[in-house]
Amino acid sequence: MKKKLINNPEEVVEEMVEGIVMAAPDKLEKIDDYNIVIRKGSPNEKVALVSGGGSGHEPSHAGFVGEGMLDGAIAGDVFTSPTPDAVFEAIKAVDGGKGVLLVVKNYTGDIMNFEMAAEMAEAEGIEVDHVVVNDDVAVEDSLYTTGRRGVAGTVFVHKIAGAKAEAGAELAEVKKVAEKVIANVRTKGMALYPCRVPAADESTFTLADDEIELGIGIHGEPGTERTELMKADEIVDELLGSVIEDIPYEKGDDVALMINGMGGTPLMELFLANRRVNQVLDEKGINIYKSFVGEYMTSLEMAGISITLLKLDDELKELLDAPTEINIMK
Repeated sequence: MKKKLINNPEEVVEEMVEGIVMAAPDKLEKIDDYNIVIRKGSPNEKVALVSGGGSGHEPSHAGFVGEGMLDGAIAGDVFTSPTPDAVFEAIKAVDGGKGVLLVVKNYTGDIMNFEMAAEMAEAEGIEVDHVVVNDDVAVEDSLYTTGRRGVAGTVFVHKIAGAKAEAGAELAEVKKVAEKVIANVRTKGMALYPCRVPAADESTFTLADDEIELGIGIHGEPGTERTELMKADEIVDELLGSVIEDIPYEKGDDVALMINGMGGTPLMELFLANRRVNQVLDEKGINIYKSFVGEYMTSLEMAGISITLLKLDDELKELLDAPTEINIMK
């Protein structure tokens, strides 16, 4: 399918960012000449959180700019890292003198460009640190990464580190809790159908009607395994099994659960997946402390899901429960 609800492929990101800000003009603003969304009234007298990446993952990342989460988000071209100068502009716009933490997904371009921007900011006297999210259990290395990719678990880093910063913590404390989330969050995804970048004539990969991809990323890349179509419960068992195996769990452990749609998945199917995850975790004695079902880290119109578990302790529970103005993370 080659139809898109767009005007000009070359202007789709800028027009999207403008539309995001127009949806919440009392809370958000766009930096002139850049596809950057910041909290209205920035900077605030607290540690600032900045994230971003290629566009096509909405609501990530601009949709998570607001009280209790991000202070700024940079939108690169579709599936393309934002440039160092754009990241630098975001850092300057939100720095309130307490330092800035960059939340970076583990892709080579993102890491290089965010680190370059941090060096530029530090040269101007801004204190900057960063964390790298690598929650995808599907791969150790790919064309885009050294090590595991950063996917939907990034949103939990936004929420928990954002709450810590909002509470007045110092930069080192905010980084420490972000790293705790990264150490305890795991994700695996799959696709029923691929996606197509706005300017492209073809989808990013092809699937027969009776095929699915397991272990997909968020940039339209194919998965690590192609297999025949399975029932919903079987797909969930495959994804959840890989996630659970990666971190030792004991009976009675508490988790935050995210059933994430990849952009083109009906909510009906996400709730079917949620049902099965609840059944499996209940059998294992793992307690779901809080659930999030919806679209959080998408891949344009890809049809599929990812399942994320975050192992919780008392500190992470408190920060996960902290207030935010982002409705889909309450």
